[in-house]
Amino acid sequence: MSTQLETLVARYREWREQLRAGIDAYHQWLDAHGQADIQRSLRLYDLAESLGNDRMVLAFLAEYSRGKTELINAIFFSKYRQRLLPSNVGRTTMCPTELFHDPGEEPSIRLLPIESRRMPDTIAALRHRPVEWVRIRLDPDNADSLAKSLATLAQTRNVSIEEADALGLLAEGDVFTTTMIRRRLTRVDIPAWRHALVNFPHPLLSSGLVVLDTPGLNALGTEPELTVSMIPNAHAVLFLLGMDTGVTRSDLEVWQKYVQGRVARSVAVLNKVDLAWDELKTEAEIAADVSRMVDETAHMLELPREHVIALSAQKALVARVRGDAALLERSGIRALERLLAEEIVPAKQEILRSAVQREVGVLVDASFETVRTALDANVAEAASLRQLSGRNRDMARAMLVKLEQDKAVYQQNVDAFRTHYSTFLRQGHTLLETLADDALDTLLADNRRSIEESWTTAGLLRGMRGLFDTFQTRSEEILAFAHRTADFVADVYRDFHEKHGFPRLSAPRLTLERHVLTMTQLRTATENFCADPANVVKAKFVVVRNFYEHLVAAARDVFAEVRRDFDGWLRNALAPLSQHLKDHQRLLERRVESLRKVSGDINTLAERTQQLETQRQALDVQLRELAQIRATIAGEAATAIAAAAARG
Repeated sequence: MSTQLETLVARYREWREQLRAGIDAYHQWLDAHGQADIQRSLRLYDLAESLGNDRMVLAFLAEYSRGKTELINAIFFSKYRQRLLPSNVGRTTMCPTELFHDPGEEPSIRLLPIESRRMPDTIAALRHRPVEWVRIRLDPDNADSLAKSLATLAQTRNVSIEEADALGLLAEGDVFTTTMIRRRLTRVDIPAWRHALVNFPHPLLSSGLVVLDTPGLNALGTEPELTVSMIPNAHAVLFLLGMDTGVTRSDLEVWQKYVQGRVARSVAVLNKVDLAWDELKTEAEIAADVSRMVDETAHMLELPREHVIALSAQKALVARVRGDAALLERSGIRALERLLAEEIVPAKQEILRSAVQREVGVLVDASFETVRTALDANVAEAASLRQLSGRNRDMARAMLVKLEQDKAVYQQNVDAFRTHYSTFLRQGHTLLETLADDALDTLLADNRRSIEESWTTAGLLRGMRGLFDTFQTRSEEILAFAHRTADFVADVYRDFHEKHGFPRLSAPRLTLERHVLTMTQLRTATENFCADPANVVKAKFVVVRNFYEHLVAAARDVFAEVRRDFDGWLRNALAPLSQHLKDHQRLLERRVESLRKVSGDINTLAERTQQLETQRQALDVQLRELAQIRATIAGEAATAIAAAAARG
């Protein structure tokens, strides 16, 4: 039986596919009516592809031994009637693990050896180098084989202290909160794997959900991609705590350092609630104890109370394995799945809908208004021709003179617009050049030289500040230009509306807020890393270098996204108006040609009237097609998910 979360995520996937179909339909409409150009076609294709590859990331984060893996087993793998992911007493998850489903690849585990930390490459870069990974095939129909294969995620290696230190894994302090476990004075156990990718055909994963299971505090400190990009980019973080411990100091450290104020949505899970099921207490007393613990947790983490869920992952797994409905309800897992279904899924959907509406919706709206304007002009011309019925050619010639005067005035306005438009494009492309790879490479080369001799946190902070300051300067310049241009475009739209009857259009807005936020998070992560006493006390070549390399990779991605967004905006800011200009030009030329024929031979009136009727019918069809496409792009079907969530 499907859970509410599975149902809602599946509906989200269906809605996403409808959105993709709407983009494809618009692309086909442009092709069919001769309005497609190479740049727009490529952008629509890329957007449709990105929708097909869209993922919703749910990160499980906690300190050591809080039950993350058991909860994942309860949500995803209970149908196998046993634990699949290793979840025993003691440390289990030894490396960050991503669970997803790619139907284009066979089910498998890809494991990145811990020795890859010696390389300067980021995990994101290594994803595209299969030779660096160990691959294990999975048989989804064989539970025992699955469990055996997945047990590799908990594998460790016994190495010398010197090797652990060289890999940047040697941490002082409480051995139970580190990625390594000290055995004797000269040897330690470290994770065998740096990262794991599990491709598994589960309904939730097949619908686009990705689960990120993370180790404890020290792994977060030594693997920068987790803290700099993976966790902040997750759509929701499930932060697990123990009912028996509450919010410990190390829990609070993880929360404040990596979650609070850094992720879009977070939910605290008080696991092991079954420890409060005291047979010597009444149900009311137990409920009061749990409620008090939820209140304290919400207060300490500064979360809304409804975002703190008390549950027992172990009892939930047992209940689903045994088919015990009463125990399942008491375990509390349904409350968590309901919260995810009602808040996380609709929120992700709204983000996607807004992005598509911003990129494609304005173009569809413009096409709709263009066709409607053409239809209005068709009707107006037909009415004018009906007035000529039975009259002489002199009246037709007078109408022709007036129309040619209008055409001349219109052409003057178009010429003035094109002059301003050329200036606008030149300024925009000059700004684009400041974001080019060559300019960024020069800046990064200077930064690298300033820190590569020492690889200390002081050098890292000094080098990265130049990059952050440059990004801030470029962003401010681009936004100032965009605001000036938006005002110019608004004036142009208003001018053509008043003088030539164009529909009132709004220029698409350039938004860089998410990129600015990402770069701000990178700056904060850098300052926090450099302020951490564990990283300041001595030079840490591997740790500092890996952190720097990931910062550079993340910054490159941000610059590339800004460049892509800005370039797309440059092309689209006046695209709706440009299309109207072309269509209105063709319309005027057709009307002039029509009146020329009529003024020369009044008998052609009936022929032109019939042509207009044929065109009107075709425009009616186009308008209905665009109305349907616009409804799909606008995400009007989005209410289905929210309504389904409300019904429960």
